[in-house]
Amino acid sequence: MKRWDAMVDGYIRQCESRGLSEATVIGLRHELDRWGCWLKRRRPKPNLEEVDGQMLIDYIRSRTRFHAKTTVASVTSKMRLMGEYLVQEGVWNKNPMRWIKGPRLDPRGRMPKRIGQEHLKKIWEASTQNCNGYQQHLSIAVLALLYGTGLRRGELERLDLEHWKREEGILKIDGRKTGQERSVPVSEGIWRCLEAYLPLRQNLLERRGVCREPGLFLNRAGVRMSSQSLGLMVHRLAKRPAVPLVSLHQFRHTCASDLLESGVSLRYPTD
Repeated sequence: MKRWDAMVDGYIRQCESRGLSEATVIGLRHELDRWGCWLKRRRPKPNLEEVDGQMLIDYIRSRTRFHAKTTVASVTSKMRLMGEYLVQEGVWNKNPMRWIKGPRLDPRGRMPKRIGQEHLKKIWEASTQNCNGYQQHLSIAVLALLYGTGLRRGELERLDLEHWKREEGILKIDGRKTGQERSVPVSEGIWRCLEAYLPLRQNLLERRGVCREPGLFLNRAGVRMSSQSLGLMVHRLAKRPAVPLVSLHQFRHTCASDLLESGVSLRYPTD
């Protein structure tokens, strides 16, 4: 098992080069470290090449006891991908995880529920009631972009100030997930929300002395907001009027559905 840590480091570097988010990479490393510790504690200690299907089943059984099906599926998926990497590196001749299936999940249970128009209205009203001027304009700009463009959470997090083309009324979106950069035109209402937010953003940077921060949406410390922070902000807005909202993903799904039903395309390839 002396090679395990080196293999994990190599696999993590490969995942980072593919552009996976920091949170995903951290969760992946945590799970692989847990798997490695279990293997190292076995007596007699096996060589990495000797790990077989039965040993993997024993680990999955001990790791997922009293856990939900989604946790079991997540663990087996991470182990399967690591197994493919070990085959690629010539450590394993074949990946036993290919034949170890996780529990069957009901795909309907993973679909986010839509938010009613009445609830959406309450969320908008909650964003205008924030006493802090910067937080108020920040939340309004974020909600406007989510509702008017259907951006993904990661795309929203990675937006830089230079991606906003004021004269053309266009946002440049990276192609980390789709593999193709695209331009997203915004309506006049979104344009006004962004332009109202930007002077307050500049004032915040000057107060904090970090004028070179490229991120479009910043927290109170003048640092780019993470996707988790953006989701928490939307969740807090929903809690004020007691809207049954679970996550930013749910809000985004509702907004994207409304846009599609209105006939608006969410994808505009770059010229």
